[in-house]
This record gives sequence, C-alpha cells and structure tokens, in this order.
Amino acid sequence: MKDFKWSEAEKKIARRAFETALKRECSTVMENLKLQAAQAEKPDDIWALHDYLTEQRREIDGKYDYRYSQLITVFGRLLKEKWLSEKDIEGLGEEKLQAIDHIASFCGTMTKK
Repeated sequence: MKDFKWSEAEKKIARRAFETALKRECSTVMENLKLQAAQAEKPDDIWALHDYLTEQRREIDGKYDYRYSQLITVFGRLLKEKWLSEKDIEGLGEEKLQAIDHIASFCGTMTKK
C-alpha cells in the first residue's frame, strides 16, 4: 500500500468520516443490544448479551484503526460494509478515493459513481 500524505483538510475529512462510521456502527450495536435485552427471559440470556457485546467490541476494536497508514484500508472496508458512503469521504484526494474504491471493490462491493 502506498504511503499517502494527508493534508490538514483531508485529515479533518478523515476524522469526521471515521467518527461518523464508528457512531453508526455503535448505534446499530446499541439497538441490537436493547432488542436482545428486551427479549431476555432466562439467566442464560444475560450471558448471551455479554457474548454479543464481547464479539462486537473485538470486531470494532480490530476494524477502527485511525493511523494514517491504515485509513485507506479502513475506509475501504467501512465503505464495503456500508458504514461509510462516498459522500462521507468527499474531499479526499482523487488518488486516495481510487485506492479506497479499489479496496472496497476488492472486498466484493462495487462503489463506482
């Protein structure tokens, strides 16, 4: 992966996009947790909630890496998983957008405009 240089404007866009995706995904986790908790009826359901949260925490912690050397890959995955849209990353340099699109496409999702 190429070592991209990030302008101050791109850093702001990247931070906003990163936080937006994280908030979206955590909101979904919270909605699912509330639904599961509302349906809990027996003691084992408590541990199922714990297992769900543990798995989500592991997945989110492994996915959201805000090092500039990792952001292109992170954004490609987030775009593929639909936690980000192309609009969220508008303003990044064309070379970065192409690399993000390539990663998202490589992961199985076409994101062409």
